Amino acid sequence: MNNKTKKLTTLAMLCAIAYVVMLVGRIPVVLFLKYDPKDVIITLGGLVFGPMSSLAISVIVSLIEMVTASDTGIIGLIMNVLSTVAFACTASYTYKKKHTIHGAVIGLVAGTIAMVIVMLLWNYLITPLYMGTSREQVAAMLVPIFLPFNLVKGGLNATLTFFLYKPLVTGLRKAGIIEASTAKTEEGGKKKPVAIGYMLLSAVVFITCVLFILVKQGII
Repeated sequence: MNNKTKKLTTLAMLCAIAYVVMLVGRIPVVLFLKYDPKDVIITLGGLVFGPMSSLAISVIVSLIEMVTASDTGIIGLIMNVLSTVAFACTASYTYKKKHTIHGAVIGLVAGTIAMVIVMLLWNYLITPLYMGTSREQVAAMLVPIFLPFNLVKGGLNATLTFFLYKPLVTGLRKAGIIEASTAKTEEGGKKKPVAIGYMLLSAVVFITCVLFILVKQGII
């Protein structure tokens, strides 16, 4: 099996996984807004194969979701693609330019910021069309509802991607799907403490996001 076939096969597998986790992993957060971890899978694809892979997976999965599981039609498709691409493509493009653990963290943070900005703008523009409310009412919801939701969504996406990237890459290398990286990383003794520090920070962000969701659901 040549490299191109291996890549296409892996991307198809990631599409299937992203679709499945979207179906089984939806978590209500507030109002009609739900979190699902498909963006994590899509971002992992982008970190491994580049931002265009994230775009391709996002469009394919969103199209399948629209015709099988969504009740928001073309509007939901547009919002899904915009949200995912803003996060995944920003993160993977940044990581492609700076292929280190610092680059990965910067990319995930940049992806979160990009997604928050894009979704605040597009929720203001699009949400009145399928909620049947005025734009003024939606504008009043941006800061108290849409902003924290997208921050939590970005935090969960970023931390889960950070924790899953290394195991995924290791598995793909062992399977011969991707080659060993030749990128330069932090030197010597600095590498391990930096990685541990980022892992601890990611764990804190993840726990904070989970607690926020539990509070919004009235569980705690």
